[in-house]
Amino acid sequence: MMENRWVNPEPLEEESAAGDRALRPERFDEFCGQRPVVQNLCVYIRAAKARDEALDHILLCGMPGLGKTTLAHLVAKELGVQIRITSGPALERARDLVGILTELRRRDVLFIDEIHRLHSVIEEYLYSAMEDYKIDIVIDQGPNAQTIRIPIQPFTLIGATTREGLLSPPFRARFGVFERLEPYPPEDLRQIINRSARRLGIEVDREGTALLAARSRGTPRISNRFLRRIRDLAQVAGAGRINEALVREGLQRLGIDENGLDPMDRKILRFVALQDGLPVGLKTIAVALGEEERTIEEVYEPYLIQCGFLLKTPRGRVVTAEGSRVLELERA
Repeated sequence: MMENRWVNPEPLEEESAAGDRALRPERFDEFCGQRPVVQNLCVYIRAAKARDEALDHILLCGMPGLGKTTLAHLVAKELGVQIRITSGPALERARDLVGILTELRRRDVLFIDEIHRLHSVIEEYLYSAMEDYKIDIVIDQGPNAQTIRIPIQPFTLIGATTREGLLSPPFRARFGVFERLEPYPPEDLRQIINRSARRLGIEVDREGTALLAARSRGTPRISNRFLRRIRDLAQVAGAGRINEALVREGLQRLGIDENGLDPMDRKILRFVALQDGLPVGLKTIAVALGEEERTIEEVYEPYLIQCGFLLKTPRGRVVTAEGSRVLELERA
């Protein structure tokens, strides 16, 4: 299986590749949650296999850590083909894309993470590749320019994005399947935690599992990260089983409060609240906290907005009444 790996720049969501692979479901029936998405993908895969055709191109949307990469792997495995993995920022030149596309075999899967960050030139090359399975390469310039058409094998492009609105309408329209992944409810996260605990060879009691699920921001990747760190704490403490008290201590060490907020979340809320109700621009927040704008907007803000602690307006960000209440409880 050929993969083009890259570094994920989002600090909150960083995980070791080996750890992610160890806990990743190997079949669709092992994938907990996102039931409508999984059911739809299974139908489309069965139909494509029955017709012996390449599966339609798929666009997966949702916050980081909800399982977009895992679903891409499962689609390829169910189709019985190889998957090639890259990201929007990694495809800097047209030849980077051409090199990947020409290596794909019939019905293979190409997975592009952060596809909304593709350069417009790369995006245009993908148009003909997705629709007609060919690439037109322009050689030389001016009157000596020549166009060479390179055929490629029918393939399935799976794009993952946290900001589908940044995709151009012509590009978005070329995806035959569009699925949005939503944050996981606590009951699904409990199943995922129990499954991951079994794979890690540890036991978590019911109360500990419930607390861990409640603090995981509806995100399996965060649940698994917390679980691995609390496993370390249990090992050092000589505990044979993870209980609620151990989970509570582990989360406290990680700086996670009862709302699932981490230290940076609270810094964002406090800084915006200090502006006495005036909207604060993203750039101002980023400079004040020493964090990248994209990281704040794509990693931290979605959960704060989802919880109703932060409001995003055309003029900037403001803390809601519920967000102010959280800060008051923190100070108490």
